[in-house]
Amino acid sequence: MLIAPSLLSANFGHLHADVQMLNKSEADWLHLDVMDGVFVPNISFGFPVIASIAEVAQKPLDVHLMIEHPEKFTARVADLGARVMNVHQEACIHLHRVLTGIRQAGMLAGVTLNPATPINTLEDVVHEADVIMLMSVNPGFGGQSFIPNTIEKVARLKELLLRKGSKALIEVDGGVNRETGALLADAGADILVAGSSVFRATDPQREISILKSLTPNTHTA
Repeated sequence: MLIAPSLLSANFGHLHADVQMLNKSEADWLHLDVMDGVFVPNISFGFPVIASIAEVAQKPLDVHLMIEHPEKFTARVADLGARVMNVHQEACIHLHRVLTGIRQAGMLAGVTLNPATPINTLEDVVHEADVIMLMSVNPGFGGQSFIPNTIEKVARLKELLLRKGSKALIEVDGGVNRETGALLADAGADILVAGSSVFRATDPQREISILKSLTPNTHTA
């Protein structure tokens, strides 16, 4: 299991220290949520903060754009050295073009679905995506409760990818902890984005290790 701790839940007053902690952990990616106050009802951080994180991060950056017209920023995200640029299906009129542009910029192309968006909206673009992320909360705020229907949705997405012969990885964001992570692993998830469960843990590095150890039908105490 790949683990991408979400810096939205980090201590912004000690952000450098939190990034250094993640550098020493078993985390695979660093998940960065960019919000514009339009597509989602909140504003998080922008490119100057991401640039500061990129200077000290030793893990690949997974940049999640919860914004309208994300394609305007493809080159800028690439210039920051991001491994993944993740855009919302609901924010892209020409999704195929956006995903193609992300790949051409040298990044993995990620597409995200909100909780109410059906899986079948991706039928015709699964081969253009390297990562498909399902929101297991309504986007915009950290610390929300996990939406149980996500488990079934992950399983249906896995079936779609197998049927289409797509190698896209399944990522899940929102309300991820040991319990929900185990269920998501069973359903077929490949990447877990964990915020509050990591940064509010007594030992964040151990929490990351526990989440990383999750495999189908394996539940860690």
